[in-house]
Amino acid sequence: MFTAKKIGPRLFFLVFLMSLLPGAAFAIAGTETETPALSTPPGSSSEPSRYEEAEIPDGGTVTGKVILKGDVPEPRVFPLVLYPFGPFCKKISDGQGNVRLKEFIVGKGGRLSDAVVAVQKVTKGKPFKPIQAKFVALDCMFHPADVPDDEQFFIDEDGKLHHEHPNVAVLENHRSISMINKDPVIHNIQVFQNEKGNIILNVPLPVSADPRGGTLNFAQGKRVSQMICGMHEFMQSWGFVVDNPYYTKTQKDGLFSIDKLPPGTYKITAWHPHFKIMEKEITVPANGTVSLNFEFDAADIQRPIYETQQERRISPATPHNHMLEETDDRILIE
Repeated sequence: MFTAKKIGPRLFFLVFLMSLLPGAAFAIAGTETETPALSTPPGSSSEPSRYEEAEIPDGGTVTGKVILKGDVPEPRVFPLVLYPFGPFCKKISDGQGNVRLKEFIVGKGGRLSDAVVAVQKVTKGKPFKPIQAKFVALDCMFHPADVPDDEQFFIDEDGKLHHEHPNVAVLENHRSISMINKDPVIHNIQVFQNEKGNIILNVPLPVSADPRGGTLNFAQGKRVSQMICGMHEFMQSWGFVVDNPYYTKTQKDGLFSIDKLPPGTYKITAWHPHFKIMEKEITVPANGTVSLNFEFDAADIQRPIYETQQERRISPATPHNHMLEETDDRILIE
């Protein structure tokens, strides 16, 4: 079972404050942290690419779907009183002073959105366009910048705005990551190399139209990352690292299709936040199609202790200005 390594909100805030110091480089609770140089140009790499583009006249296709078995996990609950700027961030709250982070978008028949399916160790094939990891901080949430509004917002029959949070991005190692803060409050970017637990990027995010960020340098073989705001733990985005163009991310229908794959035998993986990477072997014939499905079991999810305890570490009393009034703007998180 997967157990996420986390640190508490007060320690997150401390990390943010320390990151403001010039040339900050420090370690907290066994977690290596450093402030990256921001001069690395977008798309630059410290290692030459091992992937070679070539014509694939007899390429095959892999299709399938990703399913979640069992009950959809409950949203994680974050009391706004623990974090700064609650009166602003309350627009994404449940109205009672809590942000409920929904991380599983599941369609009919358990079809799972935001799962990354990727073919491993493909060294030659169709063009591989550099992945530009661009994000925005908006309404106290981290969003991949390339997700159109019609895929994350909708208005119900009562005129209420709903938001299905795009929670996963595909990343490439040794590439730049950038974010623009569109909120009127300050945030912070902390990128965790989740499989190892250490912070590989820690950058203040002031109120500015200028992008901030750095270069992501994952240890060899590490593929899962988690980006968290050092001031608001509920601001999260997950990432999966790929090294070739044969990948995709599922939508609400849970379906995937990867084409123009050179004939041969490969390992193909599927991953979704809070699950271990699932791997299968496929043999792709020339000009042929291979179909397979991935099924994740909700029973395999194990929450950190502090997210499952019945009594919180502090009183649940919430200041009045953290509560939603009838006239306040609100975004309903789906």
